[in-house]
Amino acid sequence: MTSVSGLQRPDLVPAMLIWLLTFKVGLSQHEENSTMNYPEYNYSSVDYEDFPSVCVKESNRYFRLWFMPTFYSIIFVLGLAGNMLVILTFFYFKRLKTMTDVYLLNLSFADLLFSLSLPFWMLNSISGWMLGLAMCKSMHAIYKVSFYSSMLLLCFISVDRYFAISKAVCAHRHRSRAVFVSKVSSVAIWVTSLIFSIPDLMYTTITNETCTPFSRSSDQLRIQSSQIVLAFVLPLLVMSFCYSSIVKTLCQARNFERNKAIKVILAVVAVFLLCQVPYNLVLFWTTIVTAQGGTEDCNYDIRLLYATDVTQCVAFLRCCLNPFVYAFIGVKFRHDLMKLFKELGCMSQEKFFKYSGKRRSSAPTDTETTTTFSP
Repeated sequence: MTSVSGLQRPDLVPAMLIWLLTFKVGLSQHEENSTMNYPEYNYSSVDYEDFPSVCVKESNRYFRLWFMPTFYSIIFVLGLAGNMLVILTFFYFKRLKTMTDVYLLNLSFADLLFSLSLPFWMLNSISGWMLGLAMCKSMHAIYKVSFYSSMLLLCFISVDRYFAISKAVCAHRHRSRAVFVSKVSSVAIWVTSLIFSIPDLMYTTITNETCTPFSRSSDQLRIQSSQIVLAFVLPLLVMSFCYSSIVKTLCQARNFERNKAIKVILAVVAVFLLCQVPYNLVLFWTTIVTAQGGTEDCNYDIRLLYATDVTQCVAFLRCCLNPFVYAFIGVKFRHDLMKLFKELGCMSQEKFFKYSGKRRSSAPTDTETTTTFSP
């Protein structure tokens, strides 16, 4: 045993020396690598303002949670009640005898259709869209068709009043065909509104659980630009020309109802301007900001979103104000409305005679019409 161990010991020593030498070389390389001079960063001196940050709009979301449902509910109730009364009165008394009657009936249908879409947008602002893409596209199409048809009908009402007052001789000459022309033009208005709404039907999508009419800034530019031109600039130009001509004609007349008629026209124009101008100005400015690539100021973007929400709700008021401005302001229409209330049992006979200004012995005749100059 002793001789065998003595023979093995000289072979073990070179192996140990080779292993130690290899370990030392590896250790020295590790130390060299660990002590390499890497550039040192001073993280405390980094300017984080150079990096893009996400604009948090929680305040806008909280604002929409209470503002949109409240305002939409008010507009829905008033718009539903007012336009339903106009439609019931027209059908109950079969009042489609003039162009204005036909246009007012179609205007009430457009505003009623618009009012019926508001609960869906209220749901969209509270809990997001949960009805699928097909329903999203359908509701946006209904909203835009009713919106465009309402604006175009306001144009045709102003044109009808222009010919009835400023071109009275010409209007009387074509009186027999007036109702037929108004029905054909009403169908054309609805078809045109449907054509104008095709881009919304194409680009409407669901983004972040919200039904939105566009998903890209390029689509937003096209949709908003066309809406401003077709649903605001065009009606504004037509109504401005027609009603300014009517006022000029009335100022030259000596009719005792002249001052009342001018007040009615001013009320019509004032409602249109107060409801539509603020929203379209904000929409126009939003379109410019989008065309320039957006804004980096988060607070500015938040304020612009606030302005859009508020002015849009003000613009929606038109669907519940139109019945009062265009229909209920007429003498004959108010009388028919109160007569409808009386026959439905909602008004006593004494109150009917009191508010209608009629005596018991005098029954309303078919010759009674709306105020001559009422729009």
